[in-house]
Amino acid sequence: MEESKESSQKRWSHLRKVLERPGPFSHPEFEPSPEILDFILSTCKVLIIGAGGLGCELLKDLAMMGFKHIHIIDMDVIDLSNLNRQFLFRHKDIGVSKAEVAAKYVNTRIQGCQVIPHYCPIQEKDEEFYRQFHVIACGLDSVPARRWINGMVVSLLNYDENGALDQSSVIPLVDGGTEGFKGNARVILPGMTACVECTLDLYPPQVTYPLCTIANTPRLPEHCIEYIKVVLWPKENPFGVSLDGDDAQHLTWVYEKAFERAQQFNIQGVTFRLVQGVVKNIIPAVASTNAVIAAVCATEVFKLATSCCSPMNNFMVFNDVDGIYTYTYEAEKKENCTVCSNIPQLVTIEDPYKMKLKDLIEHLCEDPKFQMKNPGLTTTVEGKSKTLYIPTIKAIEERTRENLSKSLIELGLKDGQELVVADTTTPTSVILKLVYSIGDVEMS
Repeated sequence: MEESKESSQKRWSHLRKVLERPGPFSHPEFEPSPEILDFILSTCKVLIIGAGGLGCELLKDLAMMGFKHIHIIDMDVIDLSNLNRQFLFRHKDIGVSKAEVAAKYVNTRIQGCQVIPHYCPIQEKDEEFYRQFHVIACGLDSVPARRWINGMVVSLLNYDENGALDQSSVIPLVDGGTEGFKGNARVILPGMTACVECTLDLYPPQVTYPLCTIANTPRLPEHCIEYIKVVLWPKENPFGVSLDGDDAQHLTWVYEKAFERAQQFNIQGVTFRLVQGVVKNIIPAVASTNAVIAAVCATEVFKLATSCCSPMNNFMVFNDVDGIYTYTYEAEKKENCTVCSNIPQLVTIEDPYKMKLKDLIEHLCEDPKFQMKNPGLTTTVEGKSKTLYIPTIKAIEERTRENLSKSLIELGLKDGQELVVADTTTPTSVILKLVYSIGDVEMS
């Protein structure tokens, strides 16, 4: 049913007070106009990534602020444990797509709202999909996912022949994160302000295990568990479904298989409790913290879409463990950022005769600067393309596996050699440049 003009005037009167007259906090270039509200109601397209605790709050806030053209993307289904804080879901929704249920709920409850759900990983969408949005808001619980969408919005930037950024190609990214009674919100203007990769050291270290290590040379009990989780479960799929960290049968199967693998490699320490920790990777969530951070993010989306106020500059920290404490600071753009600087990343190698390819891969996973998950490497040797190791394609992985035990010299990699590295943390490849610190290197 169409909303009458009188009803619309009353419904959005609070927004008109902000958008149709200047105020003490207005942006210097802000020009009050009724057309701004029309843009919010009829044209502006916003993408919400994640339909969990933060995502539900974000969707509700933005829909009630007047944004009618919203897309929401999430790859998960609703679980019983979600219901205590993800308020758009009910018991009858367990097992159904989070994005689809959230979209249906909001479309039903908020007049005129047109939320479009996408039940898939963010990596399945291409550049054209992301290019259609005016603002992207993230409610993610995964650092790799943040890094991937950050890489995507940076890859959409256009530059002229003089290297000047075309600001019309900038899609602002508003990101929120919570952990218990702590949270943060940030505004990223790709190519202009610090991106996720510029401030990667702000995130807790991500526990990553290179596939080459867990598959061929496990050393820790976690390696054995991760192997069962990422390799054996998809291969054998014992219960015919995805691995569920809340299912006792699933965890028991993983524990038994991981224990067997640990015995094969004489590794101690595989316990049922450790299996739970590795499989579930639980992050505590509190509904009130989600509500606060989502409100901050929604406000920033509104400011970016309307220019009524200057956006946050550019990182806010929130803590209500003991009272309420918050502050904002400017995270600085990194000149040699692996994503937004567009320059090769230097990797210093002390002894290329001793460093094997598997050591280099482990370095890329463990170094706080890179924090890769499962990198694949290619290069060019004597004018010809050479695949060093690709873990994600079985046939190529088997063919290149022997390279893992070869030194960088044996692989023909020279001082200054550039490597092209593909990883799940970014939609585009990263260029690395090897720097040998031992002086002259003779190639065999």
